Amino acid sequence: MTTGWKATLPPTRAWKAEHGTSPAREQDAAAGGHERRVIELRDGRTALASISLRVYKKSRRIRAYLRWSDRGRTRETYLGEVDGKKREENLRSAWRLAHGQGLTAEKHVSHKQARGRPRATSVDVRASMQGNRGRDTRPELALRSQLHALGLRYRISARPVPDVRRTADVVFTRARVAVFVDGCYWHGCPDHHRPARQNSEFWTAKIEGNRRRDAAVSQMLTQAGWQVVRVWEHEDSAEAAQRIEALVNSRVARGRLVPEDI
Repeated sequence: MTTGWKATLPPTRAWKAEHGTSPAREQDAAAGGHERRVIELRDGRTALASISLRVYKKSRRIRAYLRWSDRGRTRETYLGEVDGKKREENLRSAWRLAHGQGLTAEKHVSHKQARGRPRATSVDVRASMQGNRGRDTRPELALRSQLHALGLRYRISARPVPDVRRTADVVFTRARVAVFVDGCYWHGCPDHHRPARQNSEFWTAKIEGNRRRDAAVSQMLTQAGWQVVRVWEHEDSAEAAQRIEALVNSRVARGRLVPEDI
Protein backbone atom coordinates (compact mmCIF):
# COMPACT_ATOMS: atom_id res chain seq x y z
CA MET A 1 0.00 0.00 0.00
CA THR A 2 1.31 3.42 -0.88
CA THR A 3 2.45 5.95 1.73
CA GLY A 4 1.83 8.81 -0.69
CA TRP A 5 3.73 10.72 -3.33
CA LYS A 6 5.76 13.63 -2.06
CA ALA A 7 5.98 16.75 -4.20
CA THR A 8 4.94 15.54 -7.63
CA LEU A 9 2.30 13.46 -9.34
CA PRO A 10 3.12 9.82 -10.12
CA PRO A 11 4.71 9.29 -13.55
CA THR A 12 2.36 8.68 -16.45
CA ARG A 13 3.86 5.23 -17.07
CA ALA A 14 2.63 4.20 -13.60
CA TRP A 15 -1.05 4.46 -14.47
CA LYS A 16 -1.73 5.29 -18.10
CA ALA A 17 -1.81 2.66 -20.84
CA GLU A 18 0.59 3.01 -23.73
CA HIS A 19 -0.79 3.66 -27.19
CA GLY A 20 -1.54 0.45 -29.05
CA THR A 21 -1.84 -1.70 -25.92
CA SER A 22 -4.54 -4.37 -26.06
CA PRO A 23 -6.77 -3.75 -23.01
CA ALA A 24 -7.99 -7.35 -22.86
CA ARG A 25 -4.50 -8.87 -23.02
CA GLU A 26 -3.18 -6.37 -20.52
CA GLN A 27 -5.94 -7.15 -18.02
CA ASP A 28 -5.65 -10.93 -18.56
CA ALA A 29 -1.92 -10.84 -17.90
CA ALA A 30 -2.29 -8.72 -14.77
CA ALA A 31 -5.12 -10.84 -13.35
CA GLY A 32 -3.24 -14.09 -13.89
CA GLY A 33 -5.56 -15.48 -16.55
CA HIS A 34 -8.76 -14.62 -18.39
CA GLU A 35 -11.08 -16.56 -16.10
CA ARG A 36 -9.62 -14.87 -13.03
CA ARG A 37 -11.38 -11.71 -14.18
CA VAL A 38 -14.84 -13.28 -13.86
CA ILE A 39 -17.13 -11.88 -11.17
CA GLU A 40 -20.54 -13.11 -10.05
CA LEU A 41 -23.60 -10.88 -10.38
CA ARG A 42 -27.13 -11.27 -9.11
CA ASP A 43 -29.42 -13.99 -10.46
CA GLY A 44 -26.45 -16.24 -11.19
CA ARG A 45 -25.14 -14.01 -13.95
CA THR A 46 -21.46 -13.29 -14.43
CA ALA A 47 -19.42 -10.50 -15.96
CA LEU A 48 -15.85 -9.86 -17.00
CA ALA A 49 -14.21 -7.19 -14.84
CA SER A 50 -11.29 -4.85 -15.47
CA ILE A 51 -9.07 -2.63 -13.37
CA SER A 52 -9.20 1.15 -13.76
CA LEU A 53 -6.29 3.25 -12.43
CA ARG A 54 -6.86 6.92 -11.62
CA VAL A 55 -4.63 9.68 -10.33
CA TYR A 56 -5.94 12.28 -7.90
CA LYS A 57 -3.97 15.51 -7.87
CA LYS A 58 -4.67 16.46 -4.26
CA SER A 59 -3.37 13.23 -2.77
CA ARG A 60 -0.85 12.52 -5.57
CA ARG A 61 -1.80 8.87 -5.35
CA ILE A 62 -3.01 6.21 -7.75
CA ARG A 63 -6.33 4.63 -6.84
CA ALA A 64 -7.52 1.33 -8.27
CA TYR A 65 -11.12 0.45 -9.08
CA LEU A 66 -12.73 -2.80 -10.19
CA ARG A 67 -15.13 -2.12 -13.07
CA TRP A 68 -17.70 -4.25 -14.91
CA SER A 69 -20.88 -3.93 -16.97
CA ASP A 70 -24.25 -4.98 -15.54
CA ARG A 71 -27.16 -4.85 -17.99
CA GLY A 72 -25.51 -2.13 -20.01
CA ARG A 73 -24.56 0.02 -17.02
CA THR A 74 -20.98 0.40 -15.81
CA ARG A 75 -20.44 -0.51 -12.16
CA GLU A 76 -17.34 -0.16 -10.07
CA THR A 77 -15.97 -0.54 -6.57
CA TYR A 78 -12.92 1.01 -4.96
CA LEU A 79 -10.09 -1.42 -4.23
CA GLY A 80 -7.33 0.70 -2.71
CA GLU A 81 -4.16 2.60 -3.56
CA VAL A 82 -1.19 1.27 -5.52
CA ASP A 83 2.28 2.74 -5.85
CA GLY A 84 4.24 0.78 -8.45
CA LYS A 85 6.52 2.61 -10.86
CA LYS A 86 4.93 0.97 -13.91
CA ARG A 87 1.31 0.43 -14.94
CA GLU A 88 1.65 -3.36 -15.18
CA GLU A 89 2.89 -3.51 -11.59
CA ASN A 90 -0.07 -1.50 -10.39
CA LEU A 91 -2.55 -3.59 -12.36
CA ARG A 92 -1.16 -6.76 -10.80
CA SER A 93 -1.36 -5.19 -7.34
CA ALA A 94 -4.95 -4.12 -7.95
CA TRP A 95 -5.99 -7.59 -9.10
CA ARG A 96 -4.40 -9.06 -5.97
CA LEU A 97 -6.57 -6.67 -3.96
CA ALA A 98 -9.68 -7.77 -5.88
CA HIS A 99 -8.93 -11.45 -5.39
CA GLY A 100 -8.00 -10.95 -1.76
CA GLN A 101 -11.25 -9.10 -1.04
CA GLY A 102 -13.29 -11.94 -2.54
CA LEU A 103 -14.73 -9.79 -5.31
CA THR A 104 -14.09 -12.28 -8.10
CA ALA A 105 -15.09 -15.89 -8.71
CA GLU A 106 -11.60 -16.78 -7.47
CA LYS A 107 -12.92 -16.51 -3.92
CA HIS A 108 -14.00 -20.12 -4.38
CA VAL A 109 -10.55 -21.25 -5.45
CA SER A 110 -7.62 -21.91 -3.18
CA HIS A 111 -4.47 -19.84 -3.61
CA LYS A 112 -2.57 -22.95 -4.67
CA GLN A 113 -5.12 -23.68 -7.38
CA ALA A 114 -5.25 -20.11 -8.62
CA ARG A 115 -1.53 -19.31 -8.62
CA GLY A 116 -0.06 -19.14 -12.11
CA ARG A 117 -3.13 -20.54 -13.81
CA PRO A 118 -3.17 -19.75 -17.54
CA ARG A 119 -6.11 -18.66 -19.63
CA ALA A 120 -8.81 -21.09 -20.63
CA THR A 121 -7.09 -23.59 -22.89
CA SER A 122 -10.14 -24.42 -24.99
CA VAL A 123 -10.79 -21.99 -27.82
CA ASP A 124 -14.55 -22.60 -27.52
CA VAL A 125 -14.54 -22.03 -23.76
CA ARG A 126 -12.49 -18.86 -24.08
CA ALA A 127 -14.81 -17.51 -26.77
CA SER A 128 -17.82 -18.22 -24.55
CA MET A 129 -16.22 -16.43 -21.62
CA GLN A 130 -15.31 -13.41 -23.73
CA GLY A 131 -18.78 -13.21 -25.21
CA ASN A 132 -20.58 -13.37 -21.89
CA ARG A 133 -22.60 -10.22 -21.17
CA GLY A 134 -25.49 -9.39 -18.88
CA ARG A 135 -27.77 -8.50 -21.80
CA ASP A 136 -27.90 -7.76 -25.54
CA THR A 137 -25.79 -10.75 -26.53
CA ARG A 138 -25.71 -11.70 -30.20
CA PRO A 139 -28.15 -14.62 -29.72
CA GLU A 140 -30.54 -12.34 -27.81
CA LEU A 141 -30.43 -9.65 -30.48
CA ALA A 142 -30.98 -12.19 -33.25
CA LEU A 143 -33.99 -13.70 -31.47
CA ARG A 144 -35.51 -10.30 -30.68
CA SER A 145 -35.12 -9.26 -34.32
CA GLN A 146 -36.98 -12.36 -35.47
CA LEU A 147 -39.73 -11.86 -32.87
CA HIS A 148 -40.15 -8.23 -33.93
CA ALA A 149 -40.35 -9.25 -37.59
CA LEU A 150 -43.23 -11.57 -36.66
CA GLY A 151 -45.13 -8.59 -35.25
CA LEU A 152 -44.64 -9.51 -31.60
CA ARG A 153 -44.03 -6.87 -28.97
CA TYR A 154 -42.33 -7.59 -25.72
CA ARG A 155 -40.26 -6.27 -22.82
CA ILE A 156 -36.56 -7.01 -22.51
CA SER A 157 -34.52 -7.77 -19.40
CA ALA A 158 -37.60 -7.57 -17.18
CA ARG A 159 -38.84 -9.34 -14.08
CA PRO A 160 -41.85 -11.55 -14.87
CA VAL A 161 -42.82 -11.37 -11.19
CA PRO A 162 -42.01 -7.82 -9.97
CA ASP A 163 -41.44 -8.82 -6.36
CA VAL A 164 -39.03 -11.61 -7.28
CA ARG A 165 -35.52 -10.65 -8.36
CA ARG A 166 -35.37 -12.93 -11.37
CA THR A 167 -34.92 -11.32 -14.79
CA ALA A 168 -35.90 -12.89 -18.11
CA ASP A 169 -34.35 -11.87 -21.43
CA VAL A 170 -37.69 -11.45 -23.22
CA VAL A 171 -41.05 -11.09 -21.46
CA PHE A 172 -44.55 -11.24 -22.92
CA THR A 173 -46.62 -9.78 -20.11
CA ARG A 174 -50.10 -10.46 -21.46
CA ALA A 175 -49.38 -14.07 -22.36
CA ARG A 176 -47.19 -14.53 -19.30
CA VAL A 177 -44.35 -16.08 -21.29
CA ALA A 178 -40.79 -15.62 -20.07
CA VAL A 179 -37.94 -16.35 -22.48
CA PHE A 180 -34.37 -17.03 -21.42
CA VAL A 181 -31.55 -17.20 -23.97
CA ASP A 182 -28.96 -19.47 -22.38
CA GLY A 183 -25.30 -19.54 -23.34
CA CYS A 184 -23.99 -23.01 -24.13
CA TYR A 185 -20.97 -22.73 -21.85
CA TRP A 186 -22.39 -20.96 -18.81
CA HIS A 187 -25.61 -22.97 -18.69
CA GLY A 188 -24.17 -26.37 -19.58
CA CYS A 189 -25.64 -27.12 -23.00
CA PRO A 190 -25.78 -30.93 -23.39
CA ASP A 191 -24.68 -30.66 -27.03
CA HIS A 192 -21.96 -28.02 -26.96
CA HIS A 193 -20.69 -27.51 -23.42
CA ARG A 194 -17.03 -28.42 -23.11
CA PRO A 195 -15.62 -28.37 -19.56
CA ALA A 196 -12.59 -26.18 -18.98
CA ARG A 197 -9.37 -28.16 -18.58
CA GLN A 198 -7.85 -25.63 -16.19
CA ASN A 199 -9.31 -25.76 -12.66
CA SER A 200 -12.06 -28.06 -13.88
CA GLU A 201 -13.41 -28.75 -10.39
CA PHE A 202 -14.27 -25.10 -9.80
CA TRP A 203 -15.83 -24.52 -13.22
CA THR A 204 -17.81 -27.77 -13.12
CA ALA A 205 -19.29 -26.73 -9.78
CA LYS A 206 -20.04 -23.27 -11.20
CA ILE A 207 -21.91 -24.65 -14.22
CA GLU A 208 -23.83 -27.16 -12.10
CA GLY A 209 -24.85 -24.33 -9.82
CA ASN A 210 -26.15 -22.38 -12.81
CA ARG A 211 -28.14 -25.40 -13.95
CA ARG A 212 -29.75 -25.80 -10.53
CA ARG A 213 -30.55 -22.09 -10.42
CA ASP A 214 -32.12 -22.24 -13.90
CA ALA A 215 -34.32 -25.15 -12.82
CA ALA A 216 -35.37 -23.34 -9.63
CA VAL A 217 -36.26 -20.18 -11.57
CA SER A 218 -38.29 -22.14 -14.10
CA GLN A 219 -40.18 -23.92 -11.34
CA MET A 220 -40.88 -20.68 -9.47
CA LEU A 221 -42.22 -18.92 -12.57
CA THR A 222 -44.33 -21.92 -13.55
CA GLN A 223 -45.92 -21.98 -10.12
CA ALA A 224 -46.68 -18.27 -10.54
CA GLY A 225 -48.60 -18.97 -13.75
CA TRP A 226 -45.89 -18.25 -16.31
CA GLN A 227 -44.70 -20.36 -19.21
CA VAL A 228 -40.91 -20.54 -19.37
CA VAL A 229 -39.11 -20.92 -22.68
CA ARG A 230 -35.37 -21.56 -22.74
CA VAL A 231 -33.53 -21.04 -26.02
CA TRP A 232 -29.94 -22.23 -26.39
CA GLU A 233 -27.57 -19.78 -28.06
CA HIS A 234 -26.82 -22.35 -30.79
CA GLU A 235 -30.48 -22.67 -31.84
CA ASP A 236 -31.73 -21.14 -35.07
CA SER A 237 -33.26 -17.80 -34.07
CA ALA A 238 -35.98 -17.93 -36.73
CA GLU A 239 -37.17 -21.37 -35.62
CA ALA A 240 -37.08 -20.36 -31.97
CA ALA A 241 -39.07 -17.22 -32.74
CA GLN A 242 -41.75 -19.20 -34.54
CA ARG A 243 -42.01 -21.57 -31.59
CA ILE A 244 -42.40 -18.65 -29.21
CA GLU A 245 -44.94 -16.93 -31.47
CA ALA A 246 -47.15 -20.03 -31.50
CA LEU A 247 -46.98 -20.30 -27.72
CA VAL A 248 -47.71 -16.61 -27.12
CA ASN A 249 -50.68 -16.59 -29.51
CA SER A 250 -52.05 -19.77 -27.97
CA ARG A 251 -51.89 -18.43 -24.43
CA VAL A 252 -53.40 -15.07 -25.37
CA ALA A 253 -56.28 -16.87 -27.10
CA ARG A 254 -56.89 -18.97 -23.98
CA GLY A 255 -57.14 -15.89 -21.83
CA ARG A 256 -55.95 -15.54 -18.25
CA LEU A 257 -54.19 -18.71 -17.10
CA VAL A 258 -53.62 -20.32 -13.76
CA PRO A 259 -50.64 -22.57 -12.87
CA GLU A 260 -52.71 -25.75 -13.37
CA ASP A 261 -53.26 -24.86 -17.02
CA ILE A 262 -49.54 -25.00 -17.85
